[in-house]
Amino acid sequence: MLNFDEFPDTVYAIQHLAFEDLGAWEDTFYQLGLRVRYFEAGVDNLTPAFEHQGLTVILGGPIGVYETEDYPFLQQEIDLLKVRLEQNLPTLGICLGAQLISHALGAKVYAGHAKEIGWSKLSLASVENNPLQNLENIEVLHWHGDTFDLPAQAELLASSTLYPNQAFRIGNNILALQFHAEVEAERLEKWLIGHTCELRKADINIPALRADNQQYAATLESASASILQQFLENMQNS
Repeated sequence: MLNFDEFPDTVYAIQHLAFEDLGAWEDTFYQLGLRVRYFEAGVDNLTPAFEHQGLTVILGGPIGVYETEDYPFLQQEIDLLKVRLEQNLPTLGICLGAQLISHALGAKVYAGHAKEIGWSKLSLASVENNPLQNLENIEVLHWHGDTFDLPAQAELLASSTLYPNQAFRIGNNILALQFHAEVEAERLEKWLIGHTCELRKADINIPALRADNQQYAATLESASASILQQFLENMQNS
């Protein structure tokens, strides 16, 4: 049973792209009695989000962590994240968020050898209390071109056929997911619209991806709430 008496009841979420939000996980947070507050990277002051004593979620986006010259706000984000991780404050990163965590911990983030866009199963690591355990044999959504090396202090949680580092944790308070477990089945058409340039450049068959979304997304949505719950339970036990 989750008890949030000792934790702030608001989750802060840092957004890099309007339609890449908490997806189905927003309802999960509400069902657990938690509120959500969004911050827009590049627009809002992110300091309150990174200094938040409760859970902060860093969401995905199409830019790379190494593009600080073109997107100067990224450097502030990285600097604030380094301090947050040093303090071991509860932090969850998704896709770009996972890459930012990896970079802030001193690991290399770089362009991968191939775009990984579409649905496939994970290979889960045999580690104790893996928060991803309920994704065994579940298709998850991948949508990235960059990848990262595993930080020295991290514990690998999952891999894919194309990329070995798909998820890691640092203790119980820090979780990084390269893939998208948060997606909401009914809203994935927004991804196909918003990422049309990337999809066409990568020669992705959009009708085929839409069909896969319709086949797999609802199952993932049903299973993925357990990731959040497991992470929060582990966080409380730290």
